[in-house]
Amino acid sequence: METVIKTVWYIDSTHSEIGFKAKYMKISTVTGRFDNMNAFVKTENDSFINADFNFMAQIESINTKNKNRDTHLKSDDFFNAKEYPEMIFKSKSFNGNKMIGDLTIKNITKEISLDVNFNGIAVDLYSQIKAGFKITGNLSRRDFNLNWNKVTEENNVVVSDNIKLIIDLLFVKE
Repeated sequence: METVIKTVWYIDSTHSEIGFKAKYMKISTVTGRFDNMNAFVKTENDSFINADFNFMAQIESINTKNKNRDTHLKSDDFFNAKEYPEMIFKSKSFNGNKMIGDLTIKNITKEISLDVNFNGIAVDLYSQIKAGFKITGNLSRRDFNLNWNKVTEENNVVVSDNIKLIIDLLFVKE
């Protein structure tokens, strides 16, 4: 039986971001990201088809440019960062455009589907081989027990259930 050697690609965190968008009161959008994250890919080829993608974000590093909101998001009302410090994604399949995998938030794991744009491979000024990906998807925050909400006098919910993921990942070949 032939042994398959996989290449490992590590995150270039200075050129990567795990971000999200949520509707606020149906009239605006809140954008946020996780400042501390990690990711790696194991692949057999430079097309990344069937590669194993893994990424993780530290909940404590959530950043929406509003300290009070960030503190609330870290609390028991939302992520409960003390008890559940990480959000983790592990892919199950990748066909070049679509990635299926398990997302775990607050110890709840759900299969999600993500759209992927593989931006290609390039060699940087330091002769490092890099690969870039733009990954997007949607999820229901209630699926992960992120249930807090309020209703305004105009009968608008403060935070939408639908969360849009916007993930830019740049990897460096081992």
